[in-house]
This record gives sequence, structure tokens and C-alpha cells, in this order.
Amino acid sequence: MYAIDDFTDNRNKAWCIHCGKWLNELKTNRDHVPTKGFLRKPYPDELPLIEICRECNSSFSLDEEYLIAFLGSVICGSTDPEKHSNERSARILQRTPKLKDRIERAKIESTTVTGETRLLWKPEQERISRVVVKNARGHVYFEYGEPMLSAPTHIGVAPLETLDKIQREEFEGLAVGNGVELANWPEVGSRMMTRLLTGQNLNGPWVVVQEGVYRYSILQQGFFLVRIVIEEYLAAEILWDE
Repeated sequence: MYAIDDFTDNRNKAWCIHCGKWLNELKTNRDHVPTKGFLRKPYPDELPLIEICRECNSSFSLDEEYLIAFLGSVICGSTDPEKHSNERSARILQRTPKLKDRIERAKIESTTVTGETRLLWKPEQERISRVVVKNARGHVYFEYGEPMLSAPTHIGVAPLETLDKIQREEFEGLAVGNGVELANWPEVGSRMMTRLLTGQNLNGPWVVVQEGVYRYSILQQGFFLVRIVIEEYLAAEILWDE
């Protein structure tokens, strides 16, 4: 990725975007957005970083590991670390047998009338939602300099392939009439404004962090709508409209 300077209002950078507490009163960390564990080596250059409080940063770790391991298991069809192409998910399963067993218990096998085995996986939706909201907050903050301190009004998470044609086109920003997305331009000095003017890391409305691995888009029209795609498998949509 390209490094893009941020010139948004420094007053919006005084508190943690997750808990709302003043950063100058807390121990802080630099946090990757997106979660670095979603990405593959070699990592892209200049990954987005934001400052948040250390307590919040630590509080997401177990849920992030769960989602990385669960998603890796779903994609390869197994909790066997040897079958995972994502080194991070393989390592998580190797060192945390309890989590491996937990994900294995979420696997449901069924047999079709033709004798084929089908796998279904039951996700822990609340944990997944926490992770995608955490990343969505980070994306809005990094790109627009806006802290989303309230809870989202909508969170949707589902496999990308479960969307029908119309839903997929709308989600991808390909539906007729979606040109309105550029009707409200971002604040001058924001990273997203720079992206729109230069095209840096953009593919249509999407910021591509790592091709085929992680991308996100942000729509601002009096509200913020964040869409995320992980591994071209998991789709997430997070809305703040208040």
C-alpha cells in the first residue's frame, strides 16, 4: 500500500475510538486496521495504523484469533492445521487445542442423496461481529478522521456467495445508480480524499489492502456504511446512521 498523510482535525484523535476514553490518560498501542492476522506474508507495505488504548487492543485478541482460525477452517474444510494455507490460522490451531476442538464441534456434516458429504459450520456470530465492527471503526477513523464512538445501527455478516445477483451487485457497488456514492466528497486532508484524487490502492469503490485477501469500502452520505470482504469469502456490512 501507499503511505498517505492525514491532515484531519487533531481534536478527533484525542480519545480511543473503541471505549471513548482520553488517550493521554491511558497506555496506548498502535493497532493495524485491518487486523494483521487476516493478511498473508509478505505483508503489504505501509499498512494502516491507528492509536488506541492498550486495554481495548488486548480485549479483541481472542475474538480475532477465533475468526482467523474459524475462517481458515471453513475455507479449507478442516481444523487440521496442516491443511490451512494461512500460516496464522494454522499456528493458532496448533497452539490452542481447546479452540481447535471448539471449532471442530461447530462443524456439521451431512450426506446428500447422491452420497456426497457436505459441511456446514456454525459461527459464533457475536465474536465475529465484534471483530468486523472493530475493523470498520478503524477504517472510518483512518480514512476520514472520524471516530465512530456509538454502536452501529446495523451489522451484517455472511459468506459472499450467499448473496444473490442483485444483492452482490449492490454490495460491490456495481448496481445502477451507485454513482451517487461520490456525491459527498470526503473532507479535504483526509486519506480518503487523497485516494479519490489519486486512485491509490483503489479498485472502484474498494480500498484493496491485499489482493484476494482483504478489501473494504466506505460510503459517506450523512452516515457511514462500511463494507468488508475477507479472503473473497466473508462479507460484512456495518452501518452508522445516527
